[in-house]
Amino acid sequence: MDKNIFKKFSYGLYIVSTKDENTLAGCVVNTAVQITSQNPIMAVSINKDNYTNEVIKKSKKLAINVLSKNINKEIINTFGFYSSKDVSKYANVEYEIVDNVPVIKEGSCGYLIGDVIDIIASETHDIFLVRVEASQVFSDDDALTYKYYQENMKGRSPSKAPTYLEEVENTSSSKYRCLICGHIYDDAKEDVPFAELPDDWVCPVCGVGKDKFEKIS
Repeated sequence: MDKNIFKKFSYGLYIVSTKDENTLAGCVVNTAVQITSQNPIMAVSINKDNYTNEVIKKSKKLAINVLSKNINKEIINTFGFYSSKDVSKYANVEYEIVDNVPVIKEGSCGYLIGDVIDIIASETHDIFLVRVEASQVFSDDDALTYKYYQENMKGRSPSKAPTYLEEVENTSSSKYRCLICGHIYDDAKEDVPFAELPDDWVCPVCGVGKDKFEKIS
């Protein structure tokens, strides 16, 4: 199977947000699609190991936040590479509670809020079918696409993303992989060997320090 064909599909990039009695949760997704136009229904795919998945199943409600091309990449890093179990993802982003769901206002084109009406299980992901009950447009910014995120913002897919494809790496030089986001630092492609990077250097994708990298070759 030539999995490169999957790279030819077009995707948006969104933050799915939700809450239960104790937790505000959210994660980045790139598979949110409109299924119907009358009484609109959306479908959202979320990894079963993602804590946001667990909270949605409790609350039966979520918001799909449509991200802007002008969003601060750090917001994507926070919601994409960390768990709501471990960090307060909303601590440094502007948001508000609408219909008992957190919606992202900073770097967002707007949102849709809806109730979960069905869940379709696959091997690794659940597909949530959501009937849209409320929506709002915040700005006329161009919506962020997965392609733009990868090519212009130099972003990478979290390993739990449904579109994640493991990169085949050349093993002829020393390489180091970020344990958080999977970014590969290849000494052969960089001006400075990893071992000589300053102590305050951080991952260009998710912002963690050198101590979160492992040598893979």
